[in-house]
Amino acid sequence: MNFHIITLFPESFSSYLGESILKRAIEDKKISVKFYNPRDFAIQPKNRPQTYSERRVDDKPYGGGPGMVIEALPVIKAIESAIKASKLNTKNYKLKTKIFWFTPSGVQFDTITAKKVASKYKHIIMVCGRYEGIDARVKKVFKVEDLSVGPFVLTGGELPAMLVIDCISRQVEGVLGDFASLEEARASSPDTYTRPETIVYKNKKYTVPAVLLSGDHKKIDEWRNQTRNKSEK
Repeated sequence: MNFHIITLFPESFSSYLGESILKRAIEDKKISVKFYNPRDFAIQPKNRPQTYSERRVDDKPYGGGPGMVIEALPVIKAIESAIKASKLNTKNYKLKTKIFWFTPSGVQFDTITAKKVASKYKHIIMVCGRYEGIDARVKKVFKVEDLSVGPFVLTGGELPAMLVIDCISRQVEGVLGDFASLEEARASSPDTYTRPETIVYKNKKYTVPAVLLSGDHKKIDEWRNQTRNKSEK
């Protein structure tokens, strides 16, 4: 699975992708994550480096209003670069590539969506907005799916992109090591326990539920399903 991230702030991903399961998945080439900064696709001056102001890719919104809007062309060029990096072209990319556009008004992302995407696509391009958003003309050039990760508004699309990377990567065989680790593929409970069997805190004992110590896997699965159902009510 190959993730292509369009973002003004690629450095914000380094800590999360540089740890634990996702780090191993990248090192083992189970997944790849590449970044495309729209600033790198701003108009390049001839025979000299860009100044800071020339790397700016935002401007005031037409029609008035607060904040700034990210310009269309640098984002279009960044997406185009991601498609080329996928060794695809603008005619066949739709068959193997999904483009997500993060917006609070988008379709709610969930595990079912993650499974479908992981089974159908090899390349996922995620467009991370900032400020007051991105010029909507980008959507007229590329077929995108508006996606939301929850009923709330965030500062930018970077956190949603990390969430989507994590959730979809779990569906890629080999990322978790043991595919049975997928909670959604087995009987699981929101409550889990480990050793020691009894802990004491402020003179009060807290013990592991007896059924988990019974060795009866049928009863353990029943208990897990019951506790999960209670938590979902």
